[in-house]
Amino acid sequence: MTVKDVYDLIDRTAPFETQADFDNSGLLVGSASQEINGILFALDLTEQVIDEAVRLGVQLIVTHHPLMISPIRSLTDGAYESRLIRRLIRENISHIAAHTNLDQASGGINDILAERCGLTGIAGSGFFRFGSLPSPMTAQEYAAFLRERLHGEVRLMGPGSVIIRKVGLCSGSGSEEWPAAKENGCQAFVTGEIRHHIGLAMADSGIAGFECGHFCTEEPGIRSLASTLQKAVNTVECNVRIYVSGVSAYSFPRQP
Repeated sequence: MTVKDVYDLIDRTAPFETQADFDNSGLLVGSASQEINGILFALDLTEQVIDEAVRLGVQLIVTHHPLMISPIRSLTDGAYESRLIRRLIRENISHIAAHTNLDQASGGINDILAERCGLTGIAGSGFFRFGSLPSPMTAQEYAAFLRERLHGEVRLMGPGSVIIRKVGLCSGSGSEEWPAAKENGCQAFVTGEIRHHIGLAMADSGIAGFECGHFCTEEPGIRSLASTLQKAVNTVECNVRIYVSGVSAYSFPRQP
């Protein structure tokens, strides 16, 4: 199997042509023709993730967040992203990112988040999803439910007594999507990060905001992509090992 084969399999699930104009998804480092026998999936490319890839002996890292969204004018060890790129080249490891294309895809990041949030009748398009809870909960109860399902801290922005029946959501830095929750009759909106003024606007509209962390709202989706690719690899009977990174968000840097 080659890097291009993996690119094509991801493209079928989350077409790269659907990525947002600002995005930089696709094959970012390496060669499409490189032969691989191991793939590591991670939310972000970091030194610790590359350490893990080297230890596992894989030739390809697939992440959600891409490198080089902003232009890079030099490749030196003095800058974070250029240092990562230089190391990937030294280790002969290729890198594919599936970002906003995977956010929007059917079965992608936001659909998986909706399932984790306990929603039924999931609908929506683009980056926004919404659905219903099987049974109503207060905002305080739903915050506790989300902490358990997303394995992270949850900050409730709004009164804890609000009764929630319908929930809208957008993973990551998705707080700008909250008006769609109001338009679709939701009492709550779940996302990774909520800016202060947006939290105030939501509360004023009677919508409880749940800030669940960028990592916790998106990492389940990258695990799902790894599982989808594993099934595809099994179908074509390729002997390729697939791993999901054990590196947590904002891991401490390596000690010198």
